Amino acid sequence: MDSQTSQPSPASPSPHTFQVDLRGLVDLLSHHLYSSPKVYLRELLQNAVDAITARRAGEPDAPATVRLYAEGGTLRVEDSGVGLTESDVHSLLATIGRSSKRNDGLESARSDFLGQFGIGLLACFVVAERIRVVSRSARTPDAAPVEWTAADDGSYTVRTLPHEARTEPGTTVHLVARAGAGEWLSEERVRSLARDFGALLPYDVRVGDEPIADLPAPWDRPYPSPAGRRVALARHCHELFGFVPLDSIDLDVPVAGIRGVAYVLPSAVSPAQRAGHRVHLKGMLLTERAEQLLPDWAFFVRCVLDTDSLRPTASRESLYEDETLAAVREALGERIRSWLTGLAAGDPERLAAFLSVHHLGVKSLARHDAEMLRTMLPWLPFETTDGRLSLEEFAQRHPVVHFTRTVEEYRQVAPIASAQGVGVVNGGYTYDSELIEALPAVRPGTVVSELDADTVTAHLDAVDPAEELALSAFLGAARARLDPLNCDVVLRAFHPMSVPALHLDDRAARHEQARAEAEEQADDLWAGILGSLRGSAPRARLVLNHLNPLIRRISSLGDPDLMGTATESLYGQALLMAQRPLRPADSALLNRAFLGLLEWATHTDPGKDDRR
Repeated sequence: MDSQTSQPSPASPSPHTFQVDLRGLVDLLSHHLYSSPKVYLRELLQNAVDAITARRAGEPDAPATVRLYAEGGTLRVEDSGVGLTESDVHSLLATIGRSSKRNDGLESARSDFLGQFGIGLLACFVVAERIRVVSRSARTPDAAPVEWTAADDGSYTVRTLPHEARTEPGTTVHLVARAGAGEWLSEERVRSLARDFGALLPYDVRVGDEPIADLPAPWDRPYPSPAGRRVALARHCHELFGFVPLDSIDLDVPVAGIRGVAYVLPSAVSPAQRAGHRVHLKGMLLTERAEQLLPDWAFFVRCVLDTDSLRPTASRESLYEDETLAAVREALGERIRSWLTGLAAGDPERLAAFLSVHHLGVKSLARHDAEMLRTMLPWLPFETTDGRLSLEEFAQRHPVVHFTRTVEEYRQVAPIASAQGVGVVNGGYTYDSELIEALPAVRPGTVVSELDADTVTAHLDAVDPAEELALSAFLGAARARLDPLNCDVVLRAFHPMSVPALHLDDRAARHEQARAEAEEQADDLWAGILGSLRGSAPRARLVLNHLNPLIRRISSLGDPDLMGTATESLYGQALLMAQRPLRPADSALLNRAFLGLLEWATHTDPGKDDRR
């Protein structure tokens, strides 16, 4: 026998059950889980449709009807579904979070159900103060009808009814509106919501005697011709989204259980604008704001589709981000890509109309997709010195495709480069420079070169050395005046003659200017660090046009100060023409030059006044 005395084990603590404040839970549902009280009707339709689905799993020929009757702040919903026994009522309706879809007898049909979360009738408390359910089971034909009545304070009663209270299997739900919510149970609102949520449901659903289903779906209906189908879908889009589409794209992905259509917007939208797509789950509208359904580049379409594969979130108002949704997103993106390539191959007029509005979306796709770039190359428009052309057309005209990375750089050089016969593409708009640089990959042999100040200057005609030497005093005064601004002065001859001066810089020069300005404002430590970063980057340059009459007159002035002031004015005018942002030093220079010229123009010899 063990000499040690055995110690008694501590008593196990008694388990406790969570207590639920139903009113608090309803408030949580209405203000945080659901976006609107209207979801109560979706939950009622969902429960009714799931009950019919469950019954038909064992009785394929069972009736499939849902009837809604609204009157005087009350709503009655009748279905011919599987129904409930008294034990079902206690275990399902009275237990928050418990779903009938978890019942072992229904597990085999679970994939056919719309609901998955067991919230069920709780959503009805958002608009109703009392819920009454009368049900008769189809699985237990001998069971008497049962009545479950619940109030929003969390209390409920269950009682068995006489057999004649409900002779056929199924369930009837009665709602009585809470104060201030009567409008949600009006016949007009119930009909509108039922049509919105249940237009694609496969069963006979009616509000009163009026059917709400609109089957087959518009994209599945037979039409006499492709043109007739296009017109019908355009009408459907206008009814659904409020616009007449440029075109419609079939979204048929059988492997994902998806059928639907994408409508192409008739006007441009920002790529950052989140698109709202309508998604039906097994016929029931799940959400009209599905933002993650398509790839980001496909912002130019709005979709409506029906699926049986995507997974809803707990609120059933958005899609759960998982591998299935990612695969569907890729498949739908490929379908839209195929539509684009089909237009390029067989309908150039419609493609041109589309690109005139949505070229930005196609460029977004083409920069990551060589095949799409190759397909769209003859169609994508770019701003060039030859007008609005595709890269293919531009490359056929010019041996070297020069481009700028910013709109400001393009505006600086476009007029001058065009006059010199140098073709330039504006790569400053979204995605354009990336596409231009990708051009050699899809068009072998094409030379692409970024245009900088040195290239532009090299294409301008040099001035005769003797003439430039004769203007050395003027050039020296001009360079001295602009040297503090880190700008050189160059004399060239170029067309058009009407342009007196051209301001040229590049990113390297602007970076050096920014570094120098930061160095001036920094303390000794940071000034030393910034000074060590000083590079050999070229300075900006003011190119004076020797062919311009104004330049010739300024160069003949004998007053060095006046020549310097005139040079500052030319510098400021060239900056403004290039639409370059002005630094504080540039603004001060413009102000000083303006006042200097005004002073010179209004200067009067005092002796002349005395002789008047």
